[in-house]
Amino acid sequence: MTGPAPAARARTASGRWIEEWDPEDERFWAEKGERIARRNLAFSILSEHIGFSIWTLWSVLVLFMGPEYGIDAAGKFFLVSVATLVGAIARVPYTFAVARFGGRNWTVVSAALLLLPTAAAWVVMEPGTSYTTFLLVAVLTGVGGGNFASSMTNINSFFPLRKKGWALGLNAGGGNIGVPVIQLAGLLVIATAGDGSPRVLLAVYAPLIVVAAVLAWRYMDNLLTVTNDTGAALESVRDGHTWIMSFLYIGTFGSFIGYSFAFGLVLQNQFDRTPLQAASITFLGPLLGSLIRPVGGALADRYGGARITLYTFLGMAAATGVVILASQRASLPVFLVGFIALFVLTGLGNGSTYKMIPGIYHAKAQALGLRGEEAAAYGRRLSGAAIGLIGAVGALGGLGINLAFRQSFLTSGTGTAAFVTFLAFYMLCCLVTWAVYLRGTRTGAGSGGTGETSGESAGQRQQPAYAGV
Repeated sequence: MTGPAPAARARTASGRWIEEWDPEDERFWAEKGERIARRNLAFSILSEHIGFSIWTLWSVLVLFMGPEYGIDAAGKFFLVSVATLVGAIARVPYTFAVARFGGRNWTVVSAALLLLPTAAAWVVMEPGTSYTTFLLVAVLTGVGGGNFASSMTNINSFFPLRKKGWALGLNAGGGNIGVPVIQLAGLLVIATAGDGSPRVLLAVYAPLIVVAAVLAWRYMDNLLTVTNDTGAALESVRDGHTWIMSFLYIGTFGSFIGYSFAFGLVLQNQFDRTPLQAASITFLGPLLGSLIRPVGGALADRYGGARITLYTFLGMAAATGVVILASQRASLPVFLVGFIALFVLTGLGNGSTYKMIPGIYHAKAQALGLRGEEAAAYGRRLSGAAIGLIGAVGALGGLGINLAFRQSFLTSGTGTAAFVTFLAFYMLCCLVTWAVYLRGTRTGAGSGGTGETSGESAGQRQQPAYAGV
């Protein structure tokens, strides 16, 4: 057996690198692969969790910004929109950073970078600070949004196809739960120190960031087999499924992150809740949505991601209808039931859509005539390239949600018009999911050249091309 190439040897000298990794080999997986993968998953979750907390920091800080700050509801919605936008954009370079620097190494760096927005917020959080300054600090918090893409790309490489739905769901759910955790922390600060003490919250998170970086450095690994495949990236960009899944992920994760930023502001401005009253409720939706995400992945492993995704969007449409009715009748209890149901359903959909991504490319490999490890390698190659892009585009849905709320409150003083828009979008997502992944085998070139014929005569009942995704 020959040793690693000179470039590889230089690379392994700089940190903990695993040179051979084959999770699809059941013997390798049972003997050592699973233990290593689970260890990396645990510390990846911790780092991503803190990243999500810092990304959504302004969803909490705006609750501390009373009338003395001189910022109206529309200004606050725009402030959180900026953080959402930058976090979405950051996901693209973060995806490629894993192969360039190593999953372990980049986890350490990306965690340490979270100290920048935390320190900046400490400096500026006081009345009299200009709105432009607040916007610049919101831009910095966007680095926390990038952590998701690098973490998911890294963990996708560690686990076999049969375990990806569970692993990616657990990784993402553990990260997503950083949203309600920082909102709970904000609630405790407001309840104990008052809504004039935002720096207490920042003082809590600064040492946690350091702990996450140190533990990643100590316990995680880099995979030498993970490389930045420019050809795979270009192929995934040209593939129609990448953009279809990006669209669907706007509906699931875009809704989750958008609602997470906006929930407290909606409660304050539409139902006249105080900061303490809003904070006491705000965390509940993101918490349930985060906890349920692994369940969405597990259900997708068992029943198929496309089916779970379709049912999820139908449920989201129904829950949005409840929210619209509650908004029109000014019923806070009914509004909360509908809104929290939306959060739960976004969590299920987040898990099922991310299971679909590797499944789609594995199905495509089989359609091309590939089998066994060759098909699995093809699927890993393209799904790894597509995950970052899909995550970035999906996160832009959060920007759309907050801008829609901003416009709705500007024009009518309520969020009802925004919810009507969301209802129409969820129905469109239902149609797309059914038409592309559940209707029947498509013929011809299809999206991105991924269509295939079944070889059956016209009129015969055919198995959907991607029914197993």
